[in-house]
Amino acid sequence: MTIVIGFEGSANKIGVGIIKDGIVLSNPRRTYITPPGQGFLPSDTARHHRSCILDVLGEALEEANIQPQDIDCVAYTKGPGMGAPLLSVAIVARTVAQLWKKPLLGVNHCVGHIEMGRLITGAKNPTVLYVSGGNTQVIAYSEHRYRIFGETIDIAVGNCLDRFARVLKDMAHKMLTTGDCTPEDLCFSLQETLFSMLVEITERAMAHCGSQEVLIVGGVGCNIRLQEMMEVMCKERSAKLFATDERFCIDNGAMIAQAGWEMFRSGNVTPLNDSWITQRYRTDEVEVTWRD
Repeated sequence: MTIVIGFEGSANKIGVGIIKDGIVLSNPRRTYITPPGQGFLPSDTARHHRSCILDVLGEALEEANIQPQDIDCVAYTKGPGMGAPLLSVAIVARTVAQLWKKPLLGVNHCVGHIEMGRLITGAKNPTVLYVSGGNTQVIAYSEHRYRIFGETIDIAVGNCLDRFARVLKDMAHKMLTTGDCTPEDLCFSLQETLFSMLVEITERAMAHCGSQEVLIVGGVGCNIRLQEMMEVMCKERSAKLFATDERFCIDNGAMIAQAGWEMFRSGNVTPLNDSWITQRYRTDEVEVTWRD
């Protein structure tokens, strides 16, 4: 029996989750919400995380009905993500590990999404579409690495949709007076175009790898239209689509705990003097020692 607690705080979600041998014991989280039309700044987000992380930690332990002495390892998000929020959460995880005298593990945020998706859906060896506010990648496992077959370089799909919505809000009055199109028309067009691109690149990766499974992870992965479009492609290829709901698609602590559980059981531990954060921690930098 192995129990791992995971701390996630790479963006506007702060979460603490506890995993026991593939079972989610608890997974509370809080979201930093800004006024409509505004994004979240790193310093403000970090302040939010600091203000509530101990409450979330207490909830996780209470919901799981376990004591600190029951935990075998403390995992935290090393990156990628926003520097100030990552650092705030890493400091708490580092402190907790020392107070409880438990080993520490730095986890790649993207790998956390993948391992949580594999656990919840039962997907064995899928081509992964990881699409969120800060990251968009098409990924497949090969030779102890999660290989990236395609990725956005300038802006992630989730961030693109958010920015477009803010610009559209400013343009809405002008557009409605021209009669050419409505904001709804533009939103529909952008979403259909972006999702079509994602489905196409995912299909190319499947063909290259000979894969018959697709797993969608990340916050944008909750989007029903994206899942519908991917399902059509999968049916045409006699493949199977796996997706999760917002409990596990959106950033959460349990996904870091699950990746940490896999890593810890395969012999990984992060020395205290190596427990920093890395804002640009790439998915394919991680040696995946827990898979064949």
